[in-house]
Amino acid sequence: MSTTERAVLFANGEAPNLTALELQAQDFLVAVDGGLHHLQDLGLSPQLLIGDMDSLTTQEVEACKQAGAEVLRFPPAKNKTDLELALDEVLHRGYREIVIAFALGDRLDQTLGNLALLSRPDLGDCSVRIDDGLTEVALLRQTITHACQPGDTVSLLAWGGEAGGVVTHGLEYALEGETLLPWQTRGISNRCTGERFSVSLEQGALLLIHTRQNQDNRGTV
Repeated sequence: MSTTERAVLFANGEAPNLTALELQAQDFLVAVDGGLHHLQDLGLSPQLLIGDMDSLTTQEVEACKQAGAEVLRFPPAKNKTDLELALDEVLHRGYREIVIAFALGDRLDQTLGNLALLSRPDLGDCSVRIDDGLTEVALLRQTITHACQPGDTVSLLAWGGEAGGVVTHGLEYALEGETLLPWQTRGISNRCTGERFSVSLEQGALLLIHTRQNQDNRGTV
């Protein structure tokens, strides 16, 4: 199966600005275990509920079934997080544009694990980003142009090794063919000067972290 529609995975992380998440009418909505609560807070129902359901009651799971949601339940003792299982599932169904909503939070291990999912080798032809309404994160291996607001914070982190030939436009501190190293902080806390910025690189990968100053601005990496 292939599709041009988008899958939005609602994880069970923090939601600093729930209503700032931009959804589309044709989105395939996936509740990842307790991420169901974020969907419900928006007045929405998932098409798919997936996970070990340790953050939900039996009544909540049954209510999803009664509302027509597909439910994929896994045992608590497993080798993948619920979010990784959800990502596996939407990729298997042919989705190539994926938003992972509310996957950041106060559990450092979970947050780092969720960020690491962005570097999966099978995501090379996909558009995948994490977004909690305030901060969005994407892994870059090529040139991107991205919407922003003046004063938004943009950080670039070399991911998995050095990133070479990094060039930026539209940021206060320009990078001009530079190499960023994963053990240095050269790309942290840059700022947008206008309504768009661009980043290109010749080798390696960059973790782009865009923190919105005005949550009403919602660009897409």
